[in-house]
Amino acid sequence: MSKAFEDPHRLCTAPMLDWSDRHCRFVFRIFAPHAMLYTEMVTTGAIIHGDQRRHLDFSEEEHPLALQLGGSAPEELQHCAMLASSWGYDEINLNCGCPSERVQKGNFGASLMFEHKLVAQCVQSMRDATNIPITVKHRLGVDDSDSYDFVSQFVGTVRDAGCKTFIVHARIAVLKGLSPKKNREVPPLNYEFVYRLKQEYPDCAFIINGGLDEHAEFESILEKVNGVMIGRAIYHSPEFLGKLSQSIHGSTPQSLDNIILRIHEYVVNQVRNGVPLKSVTRHLLGLFHGRKGARMWRRILSDPDHLKDNDPDLIMRAYQEVC
Repeated sequence: MSKAFEDPHRLCTAPMLDWSDRHCRFVFRIFAPHAMLYTEMVTTGAIIHGDQRRHLDFSEEEHPLALQLGGSAPEELQHCAMLASSWGYDEINLNCGCPSERVQKGNFGASLMFEHKLVAQCVQSMRDATNIPITVKHRLGVDDSDSYDFVSQFVGTVRDAGCKTFIVHARIAVLKGLSPKKNREVPPLNYEFVYRLKQEYPDCAFIINGGLDEHAEFESILEKVNGVMIGRAIYHSPEFLGKLSQSIHGSTPQSLDNIILRIHEYVVNQVRNGVPLKSVTRHLLGLFHGRKGARMWRRILSDPDHLKDNDPDLIMRAYQEVC
């Protein structure tokens, strides 16, 4: 399954809202040196009217890195694309898959699949603003619009606007009656539609997302599409991400000692710059998943009494307790 390092989309980390912040992405980068990392979704309004540094800053180690945008106004997306380009992002991804009610009220996310011509305009506006790739993440359909023709028409229209990479969550989105969590679990997976899209549009790259965990047949999947995107399975077990990186990109395994030392160094720098220790440790709780001492590790790094001192050496003390 080995693939050249120049193809980061073979392995992608998902844009998980409230999880995929810069500290989470740093941990992912340690385990997957060549994967494509995605930010959590950031709305155009938050970037235009909010704290741009808070929303856009990242560490140089995170490259290659894509910014996922939420929005539906071409002019606002164009402005944010210009900012993302100047900030140094490697890709801009438009969210056409989130089913939450808050996103629906903003007329973006999965509801945009009903407006493929508008999505095409958004893609074109962003392409006019920057030379970095514009990609789209979407579902297979929405509510009763779940036929192959529906998603194929969506992809074809957006492709004609210049999008060449599609990340497909291989489920439909149910906009009424299902929570975002249930929308990740209840609608059945349909990888066959994604494989069919790849056959119909061979000049485009398709990355498959949804239901991928340690039981997935990655070798078979990667024979049919260009890449895989994984979220919660690697968040809860970064070691699983490391194994995928070794298999897909041929990366070199790292010792746990080295991983902990790199994380400790990162935490020292972050705390020095005013970042609360708990902002980083919340992303470290899965490091010992499936190993002896996992419960002790989680207990120490989530204990408010330990965290209140904001001492980066808590990482090393916790490690000494479990190793």
